[in-house]
Amino acid sequence: MDKFLSADAIRTRFSQAMSAMYQQEVPQYGTLMQLVATVNDRALEADSALRDRLAAADEIDRLSIERHGAIRVGTAAELATLRQLFAVMGMYPVGYYDLSQAGVPVHSTAFRPVDDAALRRNPFRVFTSLLRPELIDDESLREKAAEILAARDIFTPRCRALLALHAQQGGLTDAQAGEFVTEALETFRWHAHSSVDSQTYQALNQQHRLIADVVCFPGCHINHLTPRTLDIDRVQQLMPSRGIDPKTLIEGPPRRRVPILLRQTSFKALEEPIVFRDGHQGTHTARFGEIEQRGVALTPQGRARYDRLLSEAGSGQDNQQHQQHLADIFRDFPDDETTLRQQGLAWFRYRLSEKGLATPPAQGESLETLIAAGRVLAEPQTYEDFLPVSAAGIFQSNLGDRAQIRSAGQASRQTFEAALGCAVLDEMALYEARQQQSLAQCGLRPA
Repeated sequence: MDKFLSADAIRTRFSQAMSAMYQQEVPQYGTLMQLVATVNDRALEADSALRDRLAAADEIDRLSIERHGAIRVGTAAELATLRQLFAVMGMYPVGYYDLSQAGVPVHSTAFRPVDDAALRRNPFRVFTSLLRPELIDDESLREKAAEILAARDIFTPRCRALLALHAQQGGLTDAQAGEFVTEALETFRWHAHSSVDSQTYQALNQQHRLIADVVCFPGCHINHLTPRTLDIDRVQQLMPSRGIDPKTLIEGPPRRRVPILLRQTSFKALEEPIVFRDGHQGTHTARFGEIEQRGVALTPQGRARYDRLLSEAGSGQDNQQHQQHLADIFRDFPDDETTLRQQGLAWFRYRLSEKGLATPPAQGESLETLIAAGRVLAEPQTYEDFLPVSAAGIFQSNLGDRAQIRSAGQASRQTFEAALGCAVLDEMALYEARQQQSLAQCGLRPA
């Protein structure tokens, strides 16, 4: 048997193919990518310390490829098959997100790589949402949506055959992997022809635009991709100069000396022509381009403080005023790495410096003493996950202010995991394991 291609290599091929496809489908996304690359280059030129820091953490090479996508599916069977598809690429479900509390009728997870080597190679992730049909108020319409979803297959027959082959063989050869990427891409392609008539579309769209987006098309088209920027405020400011209409607010925490978690913005969703099954023509608004700026991952204690401050800050109508208000509220959140680390607010990764390699830690030496002596280096762990409030904010801004479900109901992680076919991984446990492992590699007893 020929040698199998690594999951990391397949993931890289897939993410590159996805990006190329989306830039063809949404040319404005290609413009956005160019803008982000320009802003990143200028940020690195202006800040040599930032460049050195990113280079030491192996972040430079992955900066240009780091992006995430988002999709929405309608049934448990679709979600379970996607789990198998992403597993071929070394991507596993991490975290559970209930977006219904913010008026969006889905619950979600993020498929992503989980170990250090895979994240360094390519951290591509896909935020994947499952429709909650019980939030469709009209019982007959709810049944109609279920019938439509049950009748479709968002995966090609060859894609399913390759998934079975991967399970049987334990991997895919180079040629099989190339075919797999081509076939898998069809699941995420845009279809300008709706699978329903115009009346059904309008009825579902009136319930919630996202419900129509999930139910009324042959596949789970990618609804956005996301490059990573080093200066999201600058990208937001420059988008109009490139003919790009940005959403009003940057979601997430304010600008800080030490970035935390995730800041996100986007250009507004495009109004795209579609043809219904009855021959009527219309438009559909769902797809857009997003930008993200990632900072350090917060511990449960840090995250609780972040959530409290964000709730206190609320939301504004003007981005400049909103960001200033956020900055004022977040003055209570430490903005230097030492304090974040010593107060246990953020996750770090530790490694021995050249001095530390020459004089390894001895029994009884404290971590703080070793760091102060320059023998151990503490590096912030990049946040690899998502923020439900920010995700909902992005969705709502691109679906229209009126797109609210009347009753969120009670989401269930257990129900979601049953549909998925496995438990989602705990993101906090992953960050903690990386921190503890790094301490052990330095010869230090994990905390």
